Amino acid sequence: MNRLSIYMLGFLAVLQWGNISGAQEAFGIDPDSSIRLPGLNQYAPASAAGSSAAAGRMVQMEAALTEDGAELKYGLTWRVFHPIPGPDGKLPLLATSEGGSAQFEFEPGEYFIHVAFGRAGVTKKLTVPRDGPVEKQRMVLEAGGLVLNAVSGIDARIPPSQLRFNIYKAEEGIVDEQQLVLGDVKPDTIVRLNAGTYHIVSEYGDVNAVIRSDIRVEAGKLTEAVIQHRAAQLTLKLVSEPGGEAIADTGWSILTSGGDVVSESVGAFPTIVLAEGEYTAIARNKGTVLQREFTVLAGQNSDVEVLLN
Repeated sequence: MNRLSIYMLGFLAVLQWGNISGAQEAFGIDPDSSIRLPGLNQYAPASAAGSSAAAGRMVQMEAALTEDGAELKYGLTWRVFHPIPGPDGKLPLLATSEGGSAQFEFEPGEYFIHVAFGRAGVTKKLTVPRDGPVEKQRMVLEAGGLVLNAVSGIDARIPPSQLRFNIYKAEEGIVDEQQLVLGDVKPDTIVRLNAGTYHIVSEYGDVNAVIRSDIRVEAGKLTEAVIQHRAAQLTLKLVSEPGGEAIADTGWSILTSGGDVVSESVGAFPTIVLAEGEYTAIARNKGTVLQREFTVLAGQNSDVEVLLN
């Protein structure tokens, strides 16, 4: 696996799969329960007419990640839709299948076929003739995989419980207005996506350690991105002497160098994650208010002590 350095992103590694079985093992096979169907309305429950279709033409279907890739053996979700919307304005769902290649029996006519592989999917219109041969339908997903992780500073490992990622379609404009593809993605989770560029928002902790970056997913490849956070984890303590025991029931406020409050908490030694920079810690205990200025350096976790005297 070749690794490439990226500015403000840490490292990006792309693994070209030598065979499709390796790709499937890397992607995983759990079906995604909230797949969006590009170009189709949300599907409706199967109609009685679709479920009781008379015996007709058998059509074989297979899917691959790329045009010249081998067929996927598992992890696929197939859906067959009637092309005419129902009374509710939605395309009636006629049949489904999960696994690898599929076979459906059709009456002559037109249909929409959608196949999904995780968050990757493609839709095709199918015309079934009354006579003559019916070709096997090959669906090319043009899909790849994405695995996200992050470090603090140069290479300080971040606990997975303190990391989360949101994946958006990379489009010009404000991030909040971009289309969310998948939210609250945990580290080392393989996400299957259509090839393209995605905007990644990485959050370390719950305060202000947020990094944004664009990552390109290529068809037939697994892209592993390690995002570099400029942040550190701090433990706040009000003590009577340096290195002393933390005093309970202390209220805390953390201000930026510009005077903005970024965190408030109560406790003997609350732990927070802050982006690199200059801050002021304000401690309140039994009517006494104390403060201390401190600096956060990327990857350097530490205690911030405020002396009672």
